[in-house]
Amino acid sequence: MNLPPAVGTTPVPPAEDPVRQEPALEDRTLYQWFADSARRWPDAPALEVGEQTLTYGELHRRVLDLAARILDEQPAADGPVRPPARIALVATRTVAAYVAYLAVQRLGSSAVPLNADHPLPRNVGIARRAGVGAVLVGKEHRDTFAGLPADFRLPVTVVPDDADHLPEQPADPLPAHPGDPEAEAYLLFTSGSTGRPKGVPVRHRNVSPYVAYNIARYEAGPGCRMSQTFGLTFDPSVYDLFVAWGSGATVVVPDKDELYRPVDYVVRRRLTHWFSVPSLVTTAERYGNLPPGRVTTLRHSCFSAEPVTAQLTARWHEVAPGSRIHNLYGPTELTITCTDHELADGGAAAAGSANGTVPVGRPYPHMEAVLLDEAGQPCDDGELCVRGAQRFDGYLDPADNAGRFVRYEPGTPAVPYDGTGPLTREHWYRTGDRVRREDGLLVHRGRLDNQVKIMGHRVELGEVEAAMRRHPEVTEAAVVAVTVKDEVRLLAAYLGKEMRAHEFSHWLRQHVPLHMVPRRIRRLEELPHNDNGKLNRQRLAELLA
Repeated sequence: MNLPPAVGTTPVPPAEDPVRQEPALEDRTLYQWFADSARRWPDAPALEVGEQTLTYGELHRRVLDLAARILDEQPAADGPVRPPARIALVATRTVAAYVAYLAVQRLGSSAVPLNADHPLPRNVGIARRAGVGAVLVGKEHRDTFAGLPADFRLPVTVVPDDADHLPEQPADPLPAHPGDPEAEAYLLFTSGSTGRPKGVPVRHRNVSPYVAYNIARYEAGPGCRMSQTFGLTFDPSVYDLFVAWGSGATVVVPDKDELYRPVDYVVRRRLTHWFSVPSLVTTAERYGNLPPGRVTTLRHSCFSAEPVTAQLTARWHEVAPGSRIHNLYGPTELTITCTDHELADGGAAAAGSANGTVPVGRPYPHMEAVLLDEAGQPCDDGELCVRGAQRFDGYLDPADNAGRFVRYEPGTPAVPYDGTGPLTREHWYRTGDRVRREDGLLVHRGRLDNQVKIMGHRVELGEVEAAMRRHPEVTEAAVVAVTVKDEVRLLAAYLGKEMRAHEFSHWLRQHVPLHMVPRRIRRLEELPHNDNGKLNRQRLAELLA
């Protein structure tokens, strides 16, 4: 894999920075990906937020200024001041947010993004568990960490959008960027089944091969303009930022209104690459904000984090007939995405799989995948287990590792990791996703923990959802299980044309056994989603119950 050749500018360094080495693609840090582009294309646009555009040279200068300020504001210590190992970041869709993220990377620290809309106790709890040593906040969130507990007082730096407000760099130059691929790049917290978020540390050596692969896969480079639809607490944002900044492309940040009008966003901003959850598109369609045929600049359109239906890809093909459409899959623990599938004919003739969703395809070349049954034997319909360069090394709390990995070699049953002994790179990560192999492609069939028993029968919620999606008037469906007086009942919601509940139930009886027909079926204007854009089943159950 080679980076795109330099075009249009003379490769001169945009700012004084002791980083000069250019390690192999798989061994770069996120900062080295950005800094290399900044040296090669200093005059190329790197970031566009609203009406403000920063070149790579301008963005790099702001990053260095902020990195120096962060270091200068650390508590005095004997000997050289060292940057914190982890730095929390509370900012959204502003120049400050992106400058701050890069400044953390420049210092060799790990970024811990926090959601400003979450309650302060939750954010403080995550910051405590992460052991962050400083907090960066955008000026619009300056009060978020204003009332820290007395036993958890951290240096809090307010990052202005206007870098001219930053003070002059201290006389002492910044120490050289560590450039250590073994170091932690970022730490994200996922929603755990216990209700306690799990910390997922991702190292530079996990994310660097991902960046390299996706730059080549999606032909990213100077002149490309890439969407930024994901919040920084959701790991696909790392794709948005560093596939662009690692290749000399431009990150184009939408405002909130543009996210509800994706076609206007693509057309007005002349995007060449799109990446989002599919529900962003279905929401726009419900509000009549998905006119066909206007998009002419998109080359690649990627969807992930939720099931992608054949209906959605066919609709997006009408919107952007010249775009290649891809379905991506991967949990945070496997560094963003680890499989991909490009639809033939741009998605126009997508038939989907047996359950009505588009296949998630095949693993990346540097990743391995196996399907295991309940006995730990390979099969064509079972739990997807993955290992390879992108697999993380284990959770922040080692106690969370037990049961989440297996050791498997062909010829012997898989042995679950019980939390004792070393966790090696040979272990496979258990995704908890049920996957089937169809015509050589992987098809996501739902979560293993979404299996329930109804009247003694084992029922996959995903199978009921797939049946509902086959109705010609349904564009999306979701099913939850609730317990009422010790009885498990299925409740369902759908998007699409309004139908009488009993007529829909009668139709379903022709496609699934009676025990799989939900007790209640309700049409909604939109399905509830969590901060990561995924279906919020707990909230859906509350709405339906």
